[in-house]
Amino acid sequence: MQRVTNILILLLFQGSLLAQKESSYSGNPIFKGWYADPEAIVFGNKYWVYPTYSAPYNEQVFMDAFSSTDLVHWSKHEKVLDTSSIKWAKRAMWAPAIIQKDGRYFLFFSANDIQNDNEKGGIGVAVADDPAGPFRDHLGHPLIDKFYNGAQPIDQFVFKDSNGEYYIIYGGWRHCNIARLKKDFTGIIPLDDGTMFKEITPEGYVEGPFLFKKGDKYYFMWSEGGWGGPDYSVAYAIADSPFGPFKRIAKILQQDPAVATGAGHHSVIHNNKSDNWYIVYHRRPLGETDANHRVTCIDKMNFDKEGFILPVKISFEGVMLDKLF
Repeated sequence: MQRVTNILILLLFQGSLLAQKESSYSGNPIFKGWYADPEAIVFGNKYWVYPTYSAPYNEQVFMDAFSSTDLVHWSKHEKVLDTSSIKWAKRAMWAPAIIQKDGRYFLFFSANDIQNDNEKGGIGVAVADDPAGPFRDHLGHPLIDKFYNGAQPIDQFVFKDSNGEYYIIYGGWRHCNIARLKKDFTGIIPLDDGTMFKEITPEGYVEGPFLFKKGDKYYFMWSEGGWGGPDYSVAYAIADSPFGPFKRIAKILQQDPAVATGAGHHSVIHNNKSDNWYIVYHRRPLGETDANHRVTCIDKMNFDKEGFILPVKISFEGVMLDKLF
């Protein structure tokens, strides 16, 4: 009897260790459901992810958000934004970008998938007093609703430079623009050269721009390939200015036929305490053929001694627990 008891205790102990080990990794995907185009950001002592609800365009009428203190355990915040509060948005709410300013949270989004300057839609702005919303329309109309330099007004990212200026970087249809935002995010103001929208499209660019600064260098990243296919991927460039010029260096995120396909449209987060960098992206699980069957994942992003980004290995394990405090 004692031997049986000891074996049971050992099995329970091993099971406990296994559970502890498993819970110390995020796993991929990091939360359930079809979600794409994740915008990951740090607010205070929490990580936040704002993704696109990945469904047919007419069903994309709301956005959920997710928060975590450690990258492993995630809480869902349902419908932080939906078309009931954005009267001009009817469908295809995509690719949220968010930034905090003066105690409020500004969520940029694209809607309606406009195909020309005569259609109503484009890039809008919503605002809330809490990162979990609810978000309300900041303008009552789109911020950008025309095709400048050939760029479809989608896939926006908002960047605060070290000099305090705020820029919006956006564009589909293989064109990318940068523009300077008013301090209250109610409009666009001219750049130093007098232009309103400056094209910064690098070689291979398709959509999904993202910019971050590390040291004194600007890292510009974007998605290549077709969003519905297995070749979707992420490449990058480095420059001395947010205006470039951005010369393509390499592809750093792509499918692994043993893990998943269509890995792309990403964002990057940095834990200042641990100095760990992470890439948050979507991909399509093996065996899924529906273009909208995309899930949000996370993996570690590393740099070499010269500051170049190393190729990211997409995984099932995800990343280890990493608190912000």
